Amino acid sequence: MTLLTETRQRDLPPRTAPTAPRATRSAVPPLAPGAVPGLGHAAALLRDPLGFLGSLSRHGGVVRIRLGPRTVCVVTDAPLVHTLLVALAYDCPRGAVQDTLKTAFGDGLLMSEGQAHRDRRRIIQPAFGPDRMAEYVAVMHQVTEERARRWHPGQVLDVAKEMNHLALEIVTRSLFDARLSEDATLAFHQALPDLVKGQIVQSLYPHPALARLPLAVNRRFDAAVRVLNQVVDQAVRPTGTRSTERGGTLPALLRAATDPGTGRPLTEADVRSEAITMFGAGTETVSTTLTWLLDELLRHPEVEARVLAELDEHLPAGAVPTPEALARLTYTRSVTQEVVRLHAPNAFLMRTAQVPVDLGPYRIPAGTELLYSLTALHRDPDRYPDPLRFRPERWQSGGAGRHSFLPFGAGKHKCIGEAFAWAELTVAAAAILRRWRPVAVPGARAREVVWTTVQAHGLRVRLTPRGARVPRPDSPPDDRVGEDRAGDDRAGEDRAGEDRAGEDLAGDDRAAVEAPPAARCPVSIPAPAPAAPQLPQRSGELRTAAARHAAWVVGRNLLTPPEMTRYGAYALHELIGHAFPRAHGADLDLLVDMLGWFTILDDRFDGPPGRRPVEARDVVDPLIDVLYRTGADRTGASAPVGAGPAPRSGDHVLRAWHDLWSRQAQGMSPNWRARAAREWQACLETFPAEAEHRAHGTVPALGLPETMRLRRHGSCLYPFMNILERVHGADAPAALHAEPALHRLRANTADAATLINDLYSLEREERQSAAAFNTVLTLQRIRGCTRSRAVGAVRSRVARLRRENDALRSDLRHRHPAGRWYLDGTRELIEGVQAWTSTSDRYLVTDGPRT
Repeated sequence: MTLLTETRQRDLPPRTAPTAPRATRSAVPPLAPGAVPGLGHAAALLRDPLGFLGSLSRHGGVVRIRLGPRTVCVVTDAPLVHTLLVALAYDCPRGAVQDTLKTAFGDGLLMSEGQAHRDRRRIIQPAFGPDRMAEYVAVMHQVTEERARRWHPGQVLDVAKEMNHLALEIVTRSLFDARLSEDATLAFHQALPDLVKGQIVQSLYPHPALARLPLAVNRRFDAAVRVLNQVVDQAVRPTGTRSTERGGTLPALLRAATDPGTGRPLTEADVRSEAITMFGAGTETVSTTLTWLLDELLRHPEVEARVLAELDEHLPAGAVPTPEALARLTYTRSVTQEVVRLHAPNAFLMRTAQVPVDLGPYRIPAGTELLYSLTALHRDPDRYPDPLRFRPERWQSGGAGRHSFLPFGAGKHKCIGEAFAWAELTVAAAAILRRWRPVAVPGARAREVVWTTVQAHGLRVRLTPRGARVPRPDSPPDDRVGEDRAGDDRAGEDRAGEDRAGEDLAGDDRAAVEAPPAARCPVSIPAPAPAAPQLPQRSGELRTAAARHAAWVVGRNLLTPPEMTRYGAYALHELIGHAFPRAHGADLDLLVDMLGWFTILDDRFDGPPGRRPVEARDVVDPLIDVLYRTGADRTGASAPVGAGPAPRSGDHVLRAWHDLWSRQAQGMSPNWRARAAREWQACLETFPAEAEHRAHGTVPALGLPETMRLRRHGSCLYPFMNILERVHGADAPAALHAEPALHRLRANTADAATLINDLYSLEREERQSAAAFNTVLTLQRIRGCTRSRAVGAVRSRVARLRRENDALRSDLRHRHPAGRWYLDGTRELIEGVQAWTSTSDRYLVTDGPRT
């Protein structure tokens, strides 16, 4: 007989028959009818758990049922359940179902009782304090946005699976400031069903010794416990990349605490036990509720429309939610409350009376197991008229009262993360609904699957972008884009931008539209739209990376300690944090070191080498030689495999570059190394090319195509796009790299980031003694237009590039879904440049002397 029972919520018969009168007062709770000899009510419970438990309320507020040889009292009246959880909390601790997990995972908050529970709750409570919610809400928003951006139009989504992964990632990044690998995430979700099944079966064993028998269900349960321990260890184990653990994370709080009972610090087993509690309690129930929420909105489009209208009013598109903004979403809160009521995630929970207790008129003997079902309580027609109907309006008049609505429990064991969960439901739903309109796949609606929780299985939706249809590129890619790909990828990308640069920019100088100036923009110009995103919520990790980078810079003699004060104000690590949100550990360090090294090199060419071609070539040629020291020629005919031995002599910039190229190339494919070498060469060769123009006075005569080509490659955006593949751990698909549309996307990405940089660096570059290669200045020269019009044209071009990139990405995702991570990375790179340039001190201009 299987414990897995499915019911279709919409197929349940309406409760039209009059409810039977409550049982008369009696010292002993009445026995439910229908017991079968030997099995009792077990068959009815397993066949239709929710229907059976919901039917018991007509027989009394407490009803006895028999499960084989055991007698269990089911509490069916909501006020009595509240009494059980609050007034009788210490006399009726957790029951057999929770004891199974206690054996597996230890005496954590979820399983502990008495003084141990109170002590542990005091330790953990600060992690859920009101002062932490703003940070958590921002993380929830960012995680959901990142996941929703990875979806593509027309994709069919397994909603339960996606919401499981989303909820796990939110918990991991919010409470633990960590990220799980894809393998670990998958293993976690695959282990949960075996854990839940084993938990139920073992709780029904007549003797605990049966759990040690080599039965299949026991073996799967034990394997699931091992997997969950391994996954949680990955999240809580201190590593070199998290040596300065964020003080507010849950592991940090636990490791800093002292056990009041022993006076000793908590053990790593204690940390793991609490982590498993948060992973289990914070993923399955929330993900299930999110799935039901989307299902109900599909069934009730008028409710969805009201939710979207409220979001438009109180949480404008692009805004990062705050607790204050969420408090204004009153109708949305009513919707989530109704989802939680109708689809309460806990099918049943248990307590055990350690002493004789009274529940209303009933006397409960010591040792009695007490069971209650939140799902049944929340579908009680006496308290919720028309209980199976989805009616958010019932909450706008106050609902049925706090004693009748107990989704997070009550009393000393009330869920510590209640505020966290409500915020997560709202933030995640808002981020998804703003971007996508789910369309139900015929025959793939949600259905109830009952274990200890009421899960939502089977919902599949097809994604359509919110608003208009997905735009296609304005015009097909240039026929020449991508030719000679095997020899030089960038030829097509150069043409993809150069052929349009003059037309797009020169034609847009009339498009200057006045708008509020960007924060920190060194000149009074409108900022490129959209506004810069918020800094990803991993500040502790980024600060640690910045500290390691500072040590690397000083250790490599690139800068002296006194010079580090001004350099540190650039906050280069924040640019990397914005542009590469999935980079961690060694990859994060590599990216920050690369950007810092290139910034120092770029500043070097503000001096004499930037005006003297021979000196410029003397600096650049040794750097390029490092790329090909292994025997490949500069055409990329054979792929370099590394940087070779470190140079015995040469300046510090060269030796630091040798280290950086070795770290980039290590473990990467020959194709990747050849492409990266070519693109670094193209980047480095812009320095002597610019020096030639300055030396011969040809800068004023340069047109937009040549300026754009120099700026596109001189900004080092192509090498940083290549690092996306290193961060991901694999090359982007070869078929994607062969696409002309990708060449245009890469060129657009480099151009957009460069143009944003030109807007913010404009005043600083004007003050340099060397002629600047800036598209705003070039446009002013060739068009003879005002500064305002030139700035407006550049802004307009950035907006057009972003729109075209959105269409290109959409098209490429549809045809190359395996490469969507690379495509998303190009967007994040532009957003990162926008976010950083609007906040960094790199381009601030002081009143001091000009350089």
